[in-house]
Amino acid sequence: MFNNFANKIWQFMMKRVARAHGIIDPVAFSAKLNRFGQPSEVIVPVELIRMSAVLHARGLVNSRAIQHNLDWVWPYWVVKQFDPKNISFIPRAFSLTHINLTERNWTAIGLPGIDEFPIVDPRGLVTPFFDSWSLDGWIVGGGHELLPSRSMDAVQQLVMDGNICLKTKTANTFGYQLEVEAQVISTEAGPVCHVSYKAKTPLEGASLVISVRPYNPEGVSFINSISMTHEGNGWIINKKHSVLFSAFAHRHVFSDYPSGDVYERLDNKENLTNIKCDVGMATAAAVFPLEPEQIFEISVDVPLLKRKDYQDSSRRTPIQHWHESLRDAARLSLSDKHFEFLYNAAVRTLVLMTGEDIYPGPYTYKHFWFRDAAFMLYALTMIGLTKRGRSAVNLFFQRQKLNGYFLSQDGEWDSNGQVLWSIRKFYEMTGERVPVERRERIKRGVRWIMHKRLGENMTPHSGLMPAGFSAEHFGPNDYYYWDDFWSVEGLRSGAFLLEQLGERYVARKCLKEAEALLKAIERSLEKTSQRLKTKAMPSSPYRRLDSASVGLLAASYPLKLWKADDERIDKTTEFLLENCFLKNSFFHDMSHSGINPYLTLHVAEVLLRKGDGRYYDLMKAVADSASPAGQWPEAIHPNTGGGCMGDGQHAWASAEWIMMLRNCFVQEGAGDILVLCPGVHPGWYSDNEASFGWLFTSRGKIYIRVRKDGGKVKISWEGRWHDDVPPNIIVKLPGLSPVQVPYGETSVEVS
Repeated sequence: MFNNFANKIWQFMMKRVARAHGIIDPVAFSAKLNRFGQPSEVIVPVELIRMSAVLHARGLVNSRAIQHNLDWVWPYWVVKQFDPKNISFIPRAFSLTHINLTERNWTAIGLPGIDEFPIVDPRGLVTPFFDSWSLDGWIVGGGHELLPSRSMDAVQQLVMDGNICLKTKTANTFGYQLEVEAQVISTEAGPVCHVSYKAKTPLEGASLVISVRPYNPEGVSFINSISMTHEGNGWIINKKHSVLFSAFAHRHVFSDYPSGDVYERLDNKENLTNIKCDVGMATAAAVFPLEPEQIFEISVDVPLLKRKDYQDSSRRTPIQHWHESLRDAARLSLSDKHFEFLYNAAVRTLVLMTGEDIYPGPYTYKHFWFRDAAFMLYALTMIGLTKRGRSAVNLFFQRQKLNGYFLSQDGEWDSNGQVLWSIRKFYEMTGERVPVERRERIKRGVRWIMHKRLGENMTPHSGLMPAGFSAEHFGPNDYYYWDDFWSVEGLRSGAFLLEQLGERYVARKCLKEAEALLKAIERSLEKTSQRLKTKAMPSSPYRRLDSASVGLLAASYPLKLWKADDERIDKTTEFLLENCFLKNSFFHDMSHSGINPYLTLHVAEVLLRKGDGRYYDLMKAVADSASPAGQWPEAIHPNTGGGCMGDGQHAWASAEWIMMLRNCFVQEGAGDILVLCPGVHPGWYSDNEASFGWLFTSRGKIYIRVRKDGGKVKISWEGRWHDDVPPNIIVKLPGLSPVQVPYGETSVEVS
């Protein structure tokens, strides 16, 4: 009662303050806003509010810093987005915040096991720390200049030979060439962001300039002070981080905000050794003269550990080397080297993002969500990275609340289902037994789902999960079927795990509850079908058909709750393909407002499961939309091809690419059947043998090879089966008749 009284007092005060200042009443406005969705326990998750506040706070700073300082050297996204002649241009008239909405692309570099992910933008701008300042390289003088962020052409390459190294090359018509190589290396003192610059020019009087910049691919990141090191071989940024050059610069130039960008002061002869800027826009440049036609190379090291962690070795996280971390990962070989490259890049993305914690991205999404983590765990398990999978399972249980709720954001009703599903898949595919100490945790997880379900009544949402924001990209709070499908699978997976632990009574109860929830979904969908006069399914009982219907495909992929040719899945898939696809890619109107790679692959998985050859067109479109470094942002601008939503390197998308390829080579059928090669495209074995393994399945692990043999195609495999019992195998190569393989055989020819 006291809380209600205090709340009313607080609302009264807010109303009075709003009226006094002539602004909109926030209480009334909030009430109006909430009417667009269904009543829910949590209107908007606090975590999203916090993230959005940070994003828009930076956007507000951007609006103050950028538009009236366009003579500065800004990052690539600003150059494009603020240029009225560029397709990426966005008018700013009534926008209070200026945010990167057209070129959200970057690639993380790093070492397995550490959570520092330097990022590199499409023009070689290196941001060593989370949300930090950046380093940029230019060639100036000689009558011309090469500023990579202003260059519309560049070549970027992800090199995965021992380490992951991102190379960025830019050039101009006057013969100026600049190559930037960025990687994280291990030293005795800890991990270091190592950036190498190679410059060449045919002209006299040119110099390589390395500059520290008060921004990153999201916008302004304050630099209040820059000072030279005592040795004179680098800088100390904000009295916190070191930037160390491999050679002494010819000279150093410093500037503060009132004096403008250091770019405009490169001819300044002041002998400064430091600069302070109250605005937080300090810049500095190290100048290295170039000899005509001679390649000049210099490297810059930025230690990634704090100074106290250098001094105390016990604070250091053990660094894992790439060859150790990738030793058990399934190897893929295809004639299509682009598909193969994207797989290798995706594997490294997952390894990088599953170190001390699990993150769906290195920057904007450097937070934990069960939704992304569950798919990432599933992909890691499929390709044999079971140590990382086991660590992920442990992290999942550490985040479970006492009431059984697997909480990453309050108000998510899909998380328990996703966690139990991914954990079940881990134990099912590895053949390991569920540890006895997990028993109570699993029981709490399924009970949470049972208790969360709504009671039976006459409403369209009778017996479903409560209204909530669900996967966040469906729209306002509602009774989303996505949550219900995941909850059904959570109960079934919980039953599987508990059966292993001898909890047969609770397992049977889970299955009974799952069946009841599935019937409630189907009753609700039947009412919805009558209302909309179609079997195509909306995202909730109260919505019409729109792009959020993509969430209903979960009943087919990945959950397989319904048959592959279920009419409701077919109708929904066709609706999406006809109304929500652009350039063979799924365009999501809700939130993302862009082409979504991982949801495109969800639709492709549904088509593949049904044996519909259109899956490959969608796969090809996703492959073509990847960045030169083999990465996908969460959503892609349909015109610029740049990222327009979320992180510039999205680990969920990488996980989906891995799962798509694995499912093209092997799928679980009914009973103990394995289906081999249902999506192996002829172009994958046109020049040489295609192979993939070892791949984990619920029957054990398998290594598959496909090659042309005269006019036929030979498929062969090795298996390491659970309990040494081979499964029944069917080969379904696209375009050819299925072949039932005689029991125990390990090869077959088809034509």
